[in-house]
Formats: sequence, C-alpha cells, structure tokens
Amino acid sequence: MQDFEKNGLVIVGVLGGIASGKSAVARLLAGASGVVLDADALAHEALADPELAARVDAELGGDLLDERGRVDRAALARRAFSEPRARRRLEDWIHPLVREKILAGLTEARDRGRGPAVLDVPLLLEKEREHHLAGLCDFLVFVAADAARRDQRAVERRGWEPGEVARRENTQMPLEEKRTRARHVITNDRGLEELGESVREVLAAEGLA
Repeated sequence: MQDFEKNGLVIVGVLGGIASGKSAVARLLAGASGVVLDADALAHEALADPELAARVDAELGGDLLDERGRVDRAALARRAFSEPRARRRLEDWIHPLVREKILAGLTEARDRGRGPAVLDVPLLLEKEREHHLAGLCDFLVFVAADAARRDQRAVERRGWEPGEVARRENTQMPLEEKRTRARHVITNDRGLEELGESVREVLAAEGLA
C-alpha cells in the first residue's frame, strides 16, 4: 500500500468520533468530482460473501447470521465490541479485504482523474502500521461534535443503547490525539449549510476550491 503512486491524486483522511458527521463531511469534501472510500461500507460488502459470512459465524461462536444466512451486523458488532479476542480476529479477516478495495478505489480515481479521494476510515490512525493509508493522505480533517449530541444521534439513527458510543470509543485512540494529528478541525454543531461552509473553507485553504 505504501508503494501506491498518487500521480497528482489528492487524498484526504477524515477523523472524528462516532456519529460526529464524518460521512457528511467526507461527501462534502469529495464534491461532484471526487470520490469517497467508505471503509464501513466496504466491510459490509466483504461480509456479503457467503463463504466469509459462514466462517465468521462459525469461528466467533455462532448466532451471527439472519434467516437468510447473511451476517447480522448488529449482532456481530455486539460480539466484537464485547469480546476483544473476537474483535481482533474479525479485523484480521476483514481489514485486508477492505484495504484491497480502498486501493482499487484509489487506483480508479487516479486513472480517471477524479479527486480528491476522501478516506472515511474509522481506524485510519489506529491501524496505520498495517494498512499505511494515513501516510498516503495529503492532509487530515477532524470532525468535532459534542459527546452528548453524538450519543443521542447514535440512539436515534442507529438504534444503539445510550452510552454505547463511549464504550466503543474506549477501544480506539483518544479523540484529542486524533484531533492533534489533523491539519483542519471542523465543528459540526449547527446545520448542513454551516457544515458545507466550513468544508469550503478547508478546500479553499488547500487550493482545492
């Protein structure tokens, strides 16, 4: 991955807490000409493979498939975040597949002259030694949002239990450390119009407006 030839392709990494609005910022950064590479979506694609789904279910204790034999993502997340060993094994299976898909997406964006390519990767910094994606980024953007508001969003939009955001983030790099690694910080505490203006300011500062 570290040997990827960018050839002028601008790559942006998006950081932030769960339910902070990273995906919205990623889409705004990419705009009409760029592309968003969403690691969560790519992981879901990987888990749609019946062979991998069966392996995950068998090796992580069962009861992880729905009536159609597909991975129950909510059940899998509960298992992974409550059992560190299960989470590590799942990451060992899924992350290499996601890296391949991201590299393919970057290659396509480069070859088609599309940009910027925006990486929406939850563990962009935590797994840098394995995937070398953060090192490809021209700059990083941190999306800041109030913790209570993020927890409320997760409850309302994802059906999570209150406090689940904090429990999951306890397994990740502290947000303040991520914030210090970013060149730009965008605060997502108002509406979409204001968020768009903040993104335009970042793009202008980077000469991408």
